[in-house]
Amino acid sequence: MNTATQNPTRPALSQDDADEYASWFRCLADGTRLLVLNTVATAGRTMTVGEIVDRVGVGQSTVSHHLRTLAEERFVHMQADGTRTLVTVNPNCLQEFPEAAARIMGFHSP
Repeated sequence: MNTATQNPTRPALSQDDADEYASWFRCLADGTRLLVLNTVATAGRTMTVGEIVDRVGVGQSTVSHHLRTLAEERFVHMQADGTRTLVTVNPNCLQEFPEAAARIMGFHSP
């Protein structure tokens, strides 16, 4: 079987989509960043940066750097509240990320 031949029954992945998905995976390719995201995602509520620092056990500047990266890729939402920054997980990731994985693997998403 020629692997270069595209299966016409499966959807093609556009270059724009491939670039977007690659950006998501690059964002998640850091263990500390995954811990930060997991901390926010499993909290079940809005968190402050200070709370995330306390739970993850790394410095505030490191957590802030990882949160900015996660926010750029829309995994989390950040909102200023006086001198604090409030962080919530983006619930759309629960749907979009698995659909992206299905498209990458050539399966129709549900």
